[in-house]
Amino acid sequence: MRLEPVANPSALRRASLPAAALLATIAVASGLAAVAGADPLATLGLIVKGAVGSKFAALETLNRATPLIFTGLAVAVAFRARLWNIGAEAQLYAGAIVTVLLGTGAVGGPLVLPLMALAAMAAGAVVLLGPVVLKTRFGVDEVVTTLLFNFIMLLFVSYLLEGPLKDPMGMGWPKSAPLAKEARLPRIVDGLRLHWGFGLALIAAVAVWVIERRTALGYEMRAVGLNARAARFAGIPVDSVLVKTALLSGGLAALAGFSEVAGLKGHLTLDLSPGFGYTGIIVAMLALLNPLAVVPAALFVAGVFVGADSMSRAAGVPTYIADMLLATSLLFMVLAILLIRFRVVRG
Repeated sequence: MRLEPVANPSALRRASLPAAALLATIAVASGLAAVAGADPLATLGLIVKGAVGSKFAALETLNRATPLIFTGLAVAVAFRARLWNIGAEAQLYAGAIVTVLLGTGAVGGPLVLPLMALAAMAAGAVVLLGPVVLKTRFGVDEVVTTLLFNFIMLLFVSYLLEGPLKDPMGMGWPKSAPLAKEARLPRIVDGLRLHWGFGLALIAAVAVWVIERRTALGYEMRAVGLNARAARFAGIPVDSVLVKTALLSGGLAALAGFSEVAGLKGHLTLDLSPGFGYTGIIVAMLALLNPLAVVPAALFVAGVFVGADSMSRAAGVPTYIADMLLATSLLFMVLAILLIRFRVVRG
């Protein structure tokens, strides 16, 4: 058996294989629920009900999806140019740190929120810029450097929360001082946690799609991602494109930290992110690196997590089934991507 490239995959092939991957994921999840001693259909129904079965649940799913849209976009942008950014978690925390530094009184006035967002994006961009410079100048594998930056950033955040940024009124808890009132993103619905960071995430998805499809940079990113050697031969400055891609990707991931601190938490803690940066990889792959598809992919992943919490309480099934569901969905989607581009041939 061998893999044979498919020159021009049909629209049916592009649509049916990802759909089959999702169906296979549901089948595996049903099997896991049965092994756990629960009714598979009832378990899946409880996940759906827990995610969108009420106004509170639906808004909570949107709330959980907000940082995943940002990190999913960051990964999708980078992967499109074959820049393997595994460090969205570090870039998220970089954005959160800057948000706290500016939002606790360093700046004020009506422009505090846009200034915080721009500064957060700059911080995230700088964090990813280092690994990209190492890649372009010295050939260092960015998978290793971006991954290690995640651990470095967590240690740095821990130092800040036990030292310079520790809230003196926090009764010893490792957290930063709260943001000023004018530095908080307003709520979309009064009394609930959903904030305008979600709206910013939707705007970011559209903006990234426009950049990729309607600008010279987007064309260069796609060209470099398809074949860097051919792009360089055609006169495209590959290293410059990778640097620009890194700035955009790191900035998008940092907006997740900005939205979580300014919109939801109000202060910085070490557990600000339960792995949003890593989950963004799953979101981007489920979206097939399409910026607009990142939004429904993030909603799906967020719905699984929110619904699994409710399902676990109602059915007594461990919430780890959500992690298994997402892991299998990623594996099946990667397989679907492979089979879109290649067909299996015997002989």
